[in-house]
Amino acid sequence: MRGALDRRSFLGLCAFAGAATLVPRWVRAQAAQSSNRTAQDTDEAARTPVKVTKLYDNVYWLQGAGGNMLLQTGADGDLLVDASFPAAVPQVLKAIAATSSDRPATLINTHWHFDHTGGNEGLHAAGFKIVAHENTRIHLARGEEIKLLHVTSQPAAAGALPSITIDKSARLWTNGDSVDVIHFDPAHTDSDVYIHFHKADVLHMGDTWFHGIYPFIDEGTGGGIGGMIAACDKALAVAGKDTKIVPGHGPVGTRADLEKYRDMLVGVREKVAMLKAKGLSEKEALAQKPTAEWDSLMGAGIMTPEAFAGIVYRTL
Repeated sequence: MRGALDRRSFLGLCAFAGAATLVPRWVRAQAAQSSNRTAQDTDEAARTPVKVTKLYDNVYWLQGAGGNMLLQTGADGDLLVDASFPAAVPQVLKAIAATSSDRPATLINTHWHFDHTGGNEGLHAAGFKIVAHENTRIHLARGEEIKLLHVTSQPAAAGALPSITIDKSARLWTNGDSVDVIHFDPAHTDSDVYIHFHKADVLHMGDTWFHGIYPFIDEGTGGGIGGMIAACDKALAVAGKDTKIVPGHGPVGTRADLEKYRDMLVGVREKVAMLKAKGLSEKEALAQKPTAEWDSLMGAGIMTPEAFAGIVYRTL
């Protein structure tokens, strides 16, 4: 199930357009079947039920067609983290209604990518006010190119834009808990935030963590390997041994799981940096298979080992 959800999310980012050479073959093959993002949205996101898993008394993990979501319920109103795809909104609202009778209140975007913000407009229409880092609003408002995929997103509708933006940090007191929204320095993108529910001891990292697979890093909007490692360090400084950590994609994990992921990022960076320092070109460095030590564990996701190592090389 985890792999299927990751494919749907990544195909949303591809928008079923032609992808770069290093994108996995299954992406290119499926991309060739259609040039219409709406068709993908309808066929996949609208059909995919949202699974609800309780993490704390009033905090729930929502798994659907896009990135992982969180729901906090209570008398102050529902707080939702991330918004999936546009066509997934009915499924998201159905899952919320089955879990909570509280009014819609706040939607927080972890970053600007379409599989996390595509549902913004529909959820705003349902009553959610949108909060995000100021760069998320900038990227959504003007549209952006995802360079690895040679895909350009269109400017978002007014109703999809965050109405409250943060620079470095914000704290919300809601439904019996204090909730931190903290900006990472550029990591997966330059718009990433983590959301930490203190009492519930739940931490959502957005796409700074892809649990169990190599991550996609968006070079076009500030992403880089050094920032991804720094984001892990920042999250590890917050997380305790019992903290439930929600990645952008993949299953909920623990501090120990995040430490292993961080060690992988460091290990790949060191190997690629050594090859680059020797004067090897990107192609020559990739031919040395610098990710081989981790491929059996991490190489079956949305990014091939070569694609991930290439991003590492370019963003050193």
